[in-house]
Amino acid sequence: MLNVIFGKIPDVIYNTSLYFKNTYEKEWLLSEDVQRMIEDVDSSKVLSSSAIDSPVLGIIPPTSLSGGVKTLILIDKVPDKLFNASNCGDNCAKWLLEMGRKKDITINLRHMMDFGDGDFELKILNTGEIVHNMEQLDIAAGRFV
Repeated sequence: MLNVIFGKIPDVIYNTSLYFKNTYEKEWLLSEDVQRMIEDVDSSKVLSSSAIDSPVLGIIPPTSLSGGVKTLILIDKVPDKLFNASNCGDNCAKWLLEMGRKKDITINLRHMMDFGDGDFELKILNTGEIVHNMEQLDIAAGRFV
């Protein structure tokens, strides 16, 4: 399940780009899920564990991916840390929900992310509430962001 803590809290990794730069492992880029995220969010193709073909920037290293993709990768690959997913745009929301369907993940949000018009399942750890759509999320989390 996707678990969300809204608002500013201690022990959150806020600068996910710097954390990624110092901790990512090349084999992460060979994961099919990571490659799908990179293709969807950044419109880029992983060529190898150290090269990505970006339509905007050309051939780039993993450290030059967008902050959103780097945050998604960290959330997936470093489950024992808490990351600020406000570094992600709304185009990352479906990936957070997909990860949450596969395993328990916890993220911090400091804004109201748009998880779309459909139904989903998300637990707000600030209150313990489980919400199933954006209307419920807006009501339950609005007081924290």
